[in-house]
Amino acid sequence: MKRLVLIFCFTLLGIAALQAQSGLRVGANIGLPVGDSEEVSNFQLGADLAYMVGVADMLYVGPKVGYTRFFIEDMESDLVSIDIEDPSFLPIAASGRVSLLRGFFFGVDLGYAVGLNDGNDGGFYYKPQAGYNFGKIGLMLSYMGISVDGGNFDAINLGIEFGL
Repeated sequence: MKRLVLIFCFTLLGIAALQAQSGLRVGANIGLPVGDSEEVSNFQLGADLAYMVGVADMLYVGPKVGYTRFFIEDMESDLVSIDIEDPSFLPIAASGRVSLLRGFFFGVDLGYAVGLNDGNDGGFYYKPQAGYNFGKIGLMLSYMGISVDGGNFDAINLGIEFGL
């Protein structure tokens, strides 16, 4: 009898973990710029809104929109002080995730990041990620890249998301 109750409890926990991926997800992240953007930026902040739908046993897909901003370091010298606006983007992407046992997941976002500043045309957006869901709250580690003319804006992110 104890074994049957334990099997039932673990089954319910597994179903709850799978359902935690579906629905509206709101997230925030902070990142350390790498590559080209590391030379001019201190850090990056972002926020995301996604709606995930289960299409197979452990596969979830859906649209995702967000906001990300790279904060530019002060560029001052004895001769000149340059004031540059922080590059901001509006990523619009398709998001996909594969849920694994015990709340672990892997995913990727692919789309286009619209530039929100003058002279910022935006570019191709990609964000592979891995994380763990604690029910309605998830923690994730990701690599975000935006390919723009003349370079890339890349960052390694640590994020949190909430299921609504």
